[in-house]
Amino acid sequence: MVPAAHSTHRRRFAFTAGDAVKQGVLIVASFIALVPTLYMIATALKSDAEYAVDKLGLPDAPVLENFRAVLIDSPFALWMLNSFILVAGSVLVSIVVSCLAAYAIARMEFRGRDTLLALSTSLMAVPPIVMIVPLFVLYTQLDLISTYQGAIIIYAGLITPFSVYLLTTFFRTVPNELFEAARIDGAGDFLILWQIVLPLSLPALLTLVVVNSLYVWNDLLIAIIFLQEDAKRTLMAGISVFQGRYNNQVPLTMAGMVIASAPMFILYIAFQKHFIRGLMAGAIK
Repeated sequence: MVPAAHSTHRRRFAFTAGDAVKQGVLIVASFIALVPTLYMIATALKSDAEYAVDKLGLPDAPVLENFRAVLIDSPFALWMLNSFILVAGSVLVSIVVSCLAAYAIARMEFRGRDTLLALSTSLMAVPPIVMIVPLFVLYTQLDLISTYQGAIIIYAGLITPFSVYLLTTFFRTVPNELFEAARIDGAGDFLILWQIVLPLSLPALLTLVVVNSLYVWNDLLIAIIFLQEDAKRTLMAGISVFQGRYNNQVPLTMAGMVIASAPMFILYIAFQKHFIRGLMAGAIK
C-alpha cells in the first residue's frame, strides 16, 4: 500500500509541476505579446521632451495632448469614418451571402454541393495581390475606383469564402429534428434559416463579425490601390501618411496607433465569449 500511495503522490506532483511549467510559458508568451502594446500606450502618454529623455520608461506625468492633436488637428476622424463604412458594408454583405450559401450547402440536396464548397474553400488560399491587376482594370472600366461600393464588393468577396466554410460547418451541427419539425409545421427554407438556424448560430456569426471586421479594418493593400482620393482614405492608409508626416514626433504617432487599435479591441472584448465558442463550431458534435 505504501509504495502505491507513494507512486500516486509522485504522479500528482509531476502533473502539478507540468501545469506550473505550462502556466509559466503562457505568462512569458503573454508578456512578450503585450510589450509592444504597453510601449505604444506609454509613449502616447509622454510629451516630446519626456520621450527624448526616456524612451522606454513609463511616463512621469501622463499627458493627453497627443490624442487631442490627433483627433482635432488631423483628418483622423474622417479616416476612421471611412473605415467604419467599409467594415460595416463589407461584413454585412458577406454575412448575408454566406448565410444563404452555407444553408444551401449544409441543408439542401443538389448535385455538386460538395464541389461548390471545395471551390469556395480553395479561394481562401488565393492571395489578394494576384487579383489586383485584373480588378483594377475592371474597376477602371466600370468607374468604381475611389468609391465605397467598389471597395465593399472587393472586401466582401475576400472574406466570404471563410465565412461560408465556418457557417457550413456550424449549420451541419444543428439537429435534424428541428428541421423536420419545422417542415411538418409548413415552414420553408427561408423561414427555417431566419427563425431557427440563425438564432442557434449566433456564436459563429459573431465570430465572423469579429474576424472579418479585423481583416477589413487592418487592410492596407486594397485601401491604397482602390481608394485613391484623400476624402476616401481609410484609417490604415491614413496612418501610413500620418507616420511619414510626423516621423519625428513619435508620441504623436503612437497616439494615433492607440486610437486606431481601440475600436477593434473593444469589439473583440465585447464578443470574446462568443468568439471562442464560434471558433470551436463543429469541432465536437
